[in-house]
Amino acid sequence: MNPFSWLVTARQIRRLQPDVLLVAYWSGILAPLCALMRRATGLKTVVLLHNFTSHESIPGESLLKSMLMASADGFILLSRNVEKELAAFSPSARRLTLFHPVYDRQGPSPAMGDARRSMALPEASKVLLFFGYVREYKGLDQLLEAMAVVIREMPSVRLVVAGEFFIDPSVFREQANRLGVAASVDFHVGYVPTEQVATLMAAADAVVLPYRSATQSGIVPLAFGHGVPVIACDAGALAEQVEHGRTGWIVDGQGSEALAGGILDFFRQADHLSLERNIEEACRRMSWSAFAGQAAGFLEGFSLGAA
Repeated sequence: MNPFSWLVTARQIRRLQPDVLLVAYWSGILAPLCALMRRATGLKTVVLLHNFTSHESIPGESLLKSMLMASADGFILLSRNVEKELAAFSPSARRLTLFHPVYDRQGPSPAMGDARRSMALPEASKVLLFFGYVREYKGLDQLLEAMAVVIREMPSVRLVVAGEFFIDPSVFREQANRLGVAASVDFHVGYVPTEQVATLMAAADAVVLPYRSATQSGIVPLAFGHGVPVIACDAGALAEQVEHGRTGWIVDGQGSEALAGGILDFFRQADHLSLERNIEEACRRMSWSAFAGQAAGFLEGFSLGAA
């Protein structure tokens, strides 16, 4: 977006005569844009803060954080993990900590058997899904190493990797070949259209997040919205989102061996857990309506007519 389009947006905002400007923020590169919008609109600004620190290193990020703090009147946070980081940087920052709302299904989901047949997956397999952007911190390489261990114990386990790659996909294909797991891994490289998400989720026994670092993840509420449990490493706020033994499994420890152990433990225990019911309860608790109700109360405190 060029600067002139931001100025047009600012004029449109002023014509609507809102009391508060709410902006989303997930990377330090957005700090100058937040400052520009704050100055151009003259409105009190609340930041919906996904990440306070960018996932990849950005030069001058401490300065960008200071710019963000100077441009924001308050913050809505999606995890306690991010709240702690913000409070350490600016203890007096006005803030409300909520959660990442659950994404609703877009249309009906196919039956598991139909989904697997359409993807040429064996219907009797245990299927793991790695979904979303493939970036270094998300640990796909660690998951492939774990698969080599998992398959020795449970040969029928399959892994589906679907999403856009920030790293050359050939790196992971070569690793899968080197580890001897290529026949058990299916790569779907590229953007996944909304209408295909339901099929991927329906085919999966669990979504797996082998992340090395994290704040909260949008993949967790996406999986829950499709009724799919999540196996996640204990990174960032993932343990806030996934209830161990109730809506999924939190891996105890770091590295591929620990991840493999967590995956195997989940599959051994899954039939004895009330995962479907617990995920339904989590979806109600983390709904968009629940989020909006709490956020609206916080935003009202910044309105021009508020004391």
